[in-house]
Amino acid sequence: MEKIAEKVKEFVKKECEKPEACYKGAYEEHFIPVVKYSLELAEKENADKEIVEIAAWIHDIGSIKGDPREHHILSSKIAEDLLKSLNYPQDKIEQVKYCILSHRASKNIKRETKEAQILADADTISHFDNVEGILKRVFKNDKARTLAKLERGYNKLSDDEKTLVKDKLEKARQELR
Repeated sequence: MEKIAEKVKEFVKKECEKPEACYKGAYEEHFIPVVKYSLELAEKENADKEIVEIAAWIHDIGSIKGDPREHHILSSKIAEDLLKSLNYPQDKIEQVKYCILSHRASKNIKRETKEAQILADADTISHFDNVEGILKRVFKNDKARTLAKLERGYNKLSDDEKTLVKDKLEKARQELR
């Protein structure tokens, strides 16, 4: 039987390739790095890798489908529907949904599980790898808003993960001022 995470990955890839997808290049530029960082952090933190990987694959699908402002809510709903259709256990669906719902740095949602914090950290870390893409695609060359997003994300990172991006934040501060 094919692994659930592989089925979720294929679903996300297909959604990203649709002509109506709102963020061209998201699969390679965002989803793949977030999954990579999520799995690395899950290993380091001894977290549930399956939950983390599934949540990482689908966490921003709501943005791809056209709802960037409330994408965490839409992504959570899409995850639930998809995972139910794959006969994934309901208790695990709830864990995935919680990770997705709490991953946004712009929302003041407490992350009460390792897996939720890992997804949020991995998502933020990936932003520092694609500052130019965020500046152009998300904020239409608004440097102040781009820097504010990076600062918000950095401030909500786990202390250990802040060390991974501190130099990248300093570089972004210099480039975006």
